[in-house]
Amino acid sequence: MMSNHYSDLLFQLIHSLEKSEKRHFKLYIKRSSAREELKIIQLFDALGKLKTYDEKALLKKLPGIEKPQLSNLKTHLYKEILSSLRLLKSAESIDLQLNEQHDYAHILYKKGLFRQSLRIIEKAKETARHQHKLNHLVQLIALEKRIETLHITRSIQEKAGLLANEALQVTTQLDHIVKWSNLALNLYSWYIKNGHSSNEADEAGIRRFFADNLPSDAAELTGFYERLYRYQSYSMYAFIRQDFLQYYRYSQKWFDLFTTEPGMIRVETGHYIKAFHNLMNAHFDLRNHQLFSRTLAEFEQFAATERVQQNENFRVQAFIYISNARLNRHFMQGTFREGLKEIPALEEKIAAYDLYLDKHRIIVFNYKMALMHFGCGRFETCIDYLQRIINDPVDLRYDLQCYARLLHLMAHFELGNMELVEPLSRSVYRFMSKMKKFTVVEEEIFRFLRQRINKTGRTALQSELKDFLQRVKQFEKNRFETRAFAYLDVISWVESKVYRRSMGEVIHEKFLSSKKRNYTPVHHDV
Repeated sequence: MMSNHYSDLLFQLIHSLEKSEKRHFKLYIKRSSAREELKIIQLFDALGKLKTYDEKALLKKLPGIEKPQLSNLKTHLYKEILSSLRLLKSAESIDLQLNEQHDYAHILYKKGLFRQSLRIIEKAKETARHQHKLNHLVQLIALEKRIETLHITRSIQEKAGLLANEALQVTTQLDHIVKWSNLALNLYSWYIKNGHSSNEADEAGIRRFFADNLPSDAAELTGFYERLYRYQSYSMYAFIRQDFLQYYRYSQKWFDLFTTEPGMIRVETGHYIKAFHNLMNAHFDLRNHQLFSRTLAEFEQFAATERVQQNENFRVQAFIYISNARLNRHFMQGTFREGLKEIPALEEKIAAYDLYLDKHRIIVFNYKMALMHFGCGRFETCIDYLQRIINDPVDLRYDLQCYARLLHLMAHFELGNMELVEPLSRSVYRFMSKMKKFTVVEEEIFRFLRQRINKTGRTALQSELKDFLQRVKQFEKNRFETRAFAYLDVISWVESKVYRRSMGEVIHEKFLSSKKRNYTPVHHDV
């Protein structure tokens, strides 16, 4: 979700342009000497200089343009920028190239040059098949069928049966792809809204949803996109259910798909970047320390390539996932103080990419930065980050909304603000009760905090902390209790207080020990 100062669509588009794209647009538009074209250049320059969209300020910069003209000029400029971008980007986009070939074939068809049209169609179909672009293949076959049906060509007798079979095969394959991609999308949407399943009812619901929407003949499908969306669906299904071994297996299959078909890395760069992200998450979930570091290094290397760096979408996507992974590495190793050093640059980058980051990404970043400060004992700053989430609630990631409030409560407890802990505990409990998904560990956290209200004495606190630790530790490997350990390492927090050490020291010691023992706890990414 973008800031209000990006509210105008044309303003957004102009401010998203790279220098090379602006230069190309100027050259593109100046080919026409029409007076109207000179006006849109003035509008283009004026909008580019504004830091926020302000129509009154804009009109002052355009003395020859009246307010009634502005709307039509903006619409015209918007279309011309898109036309310029289409021309500039066509060389690097298979989709744009195929659209262009279809347009050329259609123009030749309209002029009655059927054989020339069919030649272009055949070449375009070959490219579409090689790149698994079935949507384009359907359009090309439809145009080819129209030519063969309405106009007599020498190839009609031999082509009719082949075209009919080809059309049927492609539409059947496309139907499977649509079903798998719908399933992957709906599972991701479920997770963004609800987070992980945390009880038997959730588990039954997601199993039922998955079974009802699972396409038939899944094992028989061998096309690239069928496999891509199948692996995405199964990995997200496992992630929601917190079955991290299955999550890892299907994330690896997703990644390996691009290894077996390296040509598709350029065609589906976004999906390849997302494959890196999921594979890193899976290694993080299972505490595969070496594989996590190896995959992150490989991802960083790919993110530095021209393919990613020259595409704003891929560059932002890589930034999000690499930043998350680097924060996760600090959480995994307990190196909170080192993690704090990365936050200023991260904040600067988030501000620079304000136009492109959705609200969900911002929530996750704010929570992780709050958690980093909590781990360092900087509870006031932790609260500041959490307030960004609490004061700007949205209708997604209810799990993170809840844990932002719970961590906020715990930060006040750490600060000794006991006069706030009691009312806050009631407020947070009510908020989380709306979800009807309390885990046993979450109940234990509230029980402990309520016990401490209006109590004093170090001896009593140490005794209660030890009891609290004993009660929650037994749930560490319970699949339905992992949410509490995913969003906040409760056990390490309590251990740090029992043994009077920093939380970072406790986690780092576990990290060193797990490397030796190949220990795989259940904590995972948010």
